[in-house]
Amino acid sequence: MHNPGHRFQAQDRFEAGAQYIAGRLTKGTSGRTHAVVDPATGDDVYTYELASTADVDAAVAAAREAFPGWAATTPGERSDAMHRFAAVLADRAEEFAQAESLQCGKPIKLTREFDVPGTIDNTAFFAGAARQLQGQSAGEYSGDHTSYVRREPIGVVGSIAPWNYPLQMAAWKVLPAIAAGNTIVLKPAELTPLTSLLFAEAATRAGIPDGVVNIVTGAGKDAGEHLVGHPDVAMTSFTGSTAVGKRVAEIATATVTRLHLELGGKAPFVVFDDADLEAAVHGAVAGSLINTGQDCTAATRAYVQRPLYEEFVSRTADLMATVRLGDPFAPDTDLGPLISFAQRDRVAGFVDRARSYARVVTGGEIPRDLKHGAYYRPTLVADAAQDSEIVRSELFGPVLVVLPFDSDDEGIRLANDTPYGLAASAWSRDVYRANRATREIKAGCVWVNDHIPIISEMPHGGYKASGFGKDMSSYSFEEYTQIKHVMFDNTAVARKDWHRTIFGDR
Repeated sequence: MHNPGHRFQAQDRFEAGAQYIAGRLTKGTSGRTHAVVDPATGDDVYTYELASTADVDAAVAAAREAFPGWAATTPGERSDAMHRFAAVLADRAEEFAQAESLQCGKPIKLTREFDVPGTIDNTAFFAGAARQLQGQSAGEYSGDHTSYVRREPIGVVGSIAPWNYPLQMAAWKVLPAIAAGNTIVLKPAELTPLTSLLFAEAATRAGIPDGVVNIVTGAGKDAGEHLVGHPDVAMTSFTGSTAVGKRVAEIATATVTRLHLELGGKAPFVVFDDADLEAAVHGAVAGSLINTGQDCTAATRAYVQRPLYEEFVSRTADLMATVRLGDPFAPDTDLGPLISFAQRDRVAGFVDRARSYARVVTGGEIPRDLKHGAYYRPTLVADAAQDSEIVRSELFGPVLVVLPFDSDDEGIRLANDTPYGLAASAWSRDVYRANRATREIKAGCVWVNDHIPIISEMPHGGYKASGFGKDMSSYSFEEYTQIKHVMFDNTAVARKDWHRTIFGDR
C-alpha cells in the first residue's frame, strides 16, 4: 500500500492551520483537534485544530469587510480574476488530484480525470458567466414608466460542503457566489478539508482579494450551525444529507436567511425491454460504483423490465466482479475505499440485513487482502421488495439493487416511489418511450441511455426531499443574486391621476 507522505506533505503544507481567513492560514481556537485519515490505510495524515464559533465570527467579519469592494468590481474585473483562478488550478492540477485521493480514498485516475478537470472547467465557466449577469431589458410596461431589473449580490454567503466531493463541492459553492459579487465563508467536512484549503489559496494566488473566499474547518454542531445562524450571513448553501438539511433549514428560517439545499438521493435506473442491454449493464456498473457509490446521483435502484431482468442481473454481476480494488494511487485501481470504517460498516450492515429478504448476487463482503482500509466489494442485490430498507434508504456505498417491472406505467411509478428526486436515468431505443420517462420521472436531472455525466453549463439540483435551488450553470445565479425592480417616471407630472385614489378629487 502507498506511503501518503511520498505524495502529499499535508502536515507540513498546512502547519499554520486549517482555517483560511482573510487570505491567511491560521489555527482553530476550539481547543479540540481532528485528524484527516487516509481511508485506504487507516493512517492519520494531517491533524489540525478545529474552528470555534469565534473563528467563524472572524471569517464572517473578513467576508463582510471584503464585500463592498468585491461587489463594486465590474463583471469584467471579476471575470479576469476568475480566469486567472482557473489557470492557477490548472497549473497545480496534480497537487489537487493527489490531495483529493489521499483524503477521500478516490482512485487517482478519478481525481485526475474527473474531480480536478471538472473543477477547472467550472471555474472557467463562471469566469465567463460573471459577464452575463443580466436582468430583464428596459421597457415601458405601465405606459408612464420605464422599468428594468437589476441583479445585485446578496452579501456574505455561508456554505457547508460534504466529504464525498470536497474539491468539486467547494467549487460549486464558491464560484457562483463570487462570480455574482458576493463573498463567502465555506465550511468543508472535517474529514476532508485539504483541497478546500488549497482551493482558497489558489484564489488568493489568482489575485482575488483577501476575505472574498474564507474557509472554516470545524464541527457541524459548532462551526456549521453558528455559520448558518450568523446575523451577518445573508444566504446559506448546504449540500449533505436530508436529515442535516432539515436542521440547516430550521436555523436559516429562524433568521429569514435565503437558503439553497442540495440533499440526498436514491436515483432510479429504469431499463425498458427495448434497451441496449450491453450499454445498460456498463452504465449500471459505472453509475453505481463512481466514487465507491458515495454520490447522491449514483444509480442505486435499477428497475429492469421483466424480459431483460435475469440477463441484466447476471451480466451486471459478472461485470462488477471484474472491478479492481486496491491502492488509490495505483493507476489500474478502479475502486477505492469508502470514506471511513464507520461508513464501510454502515453499508455492510444494510447488505447483511438484506440477506434475510433478498439475494446478494455478488460482493457483499469486506476484502480480506485490504482489511487495513475501509474497502467493500461491489455488491449487487436482487429480488428485494419495493418497500424494503435497502430499496428505500440512501446507502452511500458500492451497492446496486435490481428489481423487475412489467408495464411502462409500473416502471415509472416505481422510479417515482421515493421521497427523493435528485437524478434518474431511462434506457430505451424508443424516443417516445424515453421522452415520456424524462417528462414523468420527478427528478432534477434525467439522463437517457447514460447515467452520471455532468457539465458546467447545465444546472444540478433536486425535487422533493432532495432539496431546492441549483448548483452550476447560469441558473445558480438565481440563488446568489438579489432581484431588484427599478422604475422611472417618464411623465414629469407632479399631480398624477392615481393620486386621486388616495386624496382629493379628479
